[in-house]
Amino acid sequence: MAKVFIIAEAGVNHNGSLEIAKKLVDVAVNAGADAVKFQTFMADRLVTAVASRAEYQIVNTGTNESQLEMLEKLELSPEMHRELFSYCKRSKIIFMSTPFDEPSVDLLDNLGMQIFKISSGEITNKPLLQHIASKKKPIILSTGMSFIGEVEKAIGWINEIWNKLNINPKLTLLHCVSDYPANVEDSNLAAMKTMEVAFRLTVGYSDHSCGLEIPIAAIALGAKVIEKHITLDRNMQGPDHMASVEPYELESMVNAIRNVEKAIGCGIKRPTISEVVTRDIVRKSIVAAKDIKKGETIDLNSIVVKRPGTGIAPEFIDKIIIRTAMNHIDKDAIISWNDI
Repeated sequence: MAKVFIIAEAGVNHNGSLEIAKKLVDVAVNAGADAVKFQTFMADRLVTAVASRAEYQIVNTGTNESQLEMLEKLELSPEMHRELFSYCKRSKIIFMSTPFDEPSVDLLDNLGMQIFKISSGEITNKPLLQHIASKKKPIILSTGMSFIGEVEKAIGWINEIWNKLNINPKLTLLHCVSDYPANVEDSNLAAMKTMEVAFRLTVGYSDHSCGLEIPIAAIALGAKVIEKHITLDRNMQGPDHMASVEPYELESMVNAIRNVEKAIGCGIKRPTISEVVTRDIVRKSIVAAKDIKKGETIDLNSIVVKRPGTGIAPEFIDKIIIRTAMNHIDKDAIISWNDI
């Protein structure tokens, strides 16, 4: 199977600090993630001055500030983006960021970002989706909070642009539960498989649950992309830290995913190399139950089935009985075809 693409979602957990953002890149690199992803937005274009915050943002930050005030402190400047892009390149990890407005799309495209990630909250934002599609690059689309009909519309808007441009970049759908942290019982991983069948597209899972079980289970169900929020410390101030994994947890998740990949295998039912040796030890052969004289007719009382499996397999027992012994066969000896 193709290697699972693991995205370490730094998001806004840098708290507006370039130094913390670089440390999050280091965390992703050290854990073995394929990409590290941030969020790119202009706060005053993203929300109105009176926009309220989501309940989880209020709970996780413990402040009374507006959503605009919160986002202004988390916004990365173009210069920070350029430095982060270069830092990722030097660190040999893929830089990604989710844009929330058209100028942010242009900034990321001009940086040379190779894969666009679209947030669940933008799935009905046709102008933004089509602007991203016009960049002619692969897209990963999160589908949190969506009905399947809304997902279908978003796919249609993207394909409308790609068809006009006569191109076919890869589109991947991520099932997602947009709650921070998300309850395990809300995961509904089967919906990921539903989208895979319905749209015949690569699917994955963007995880906001606590712990590591859900993304690992998603791999077993066929996810080809996993996204997980990361933080330096869950106790840090900010809206997303509580729903993120710390460095040692990210490393554990990546290692577990790579092991699950190995365990899934190629799908062909066949013995492994090590099983071939074990097979001869634990399978059985047809064995003489007593001394069998040369010329004696073999019957069911003459034979028994025992380990090892280096002789005639028990499946051929009907071909052994009523045959004549060509040699003397000692009791407990494995019978061969040359003996009968």
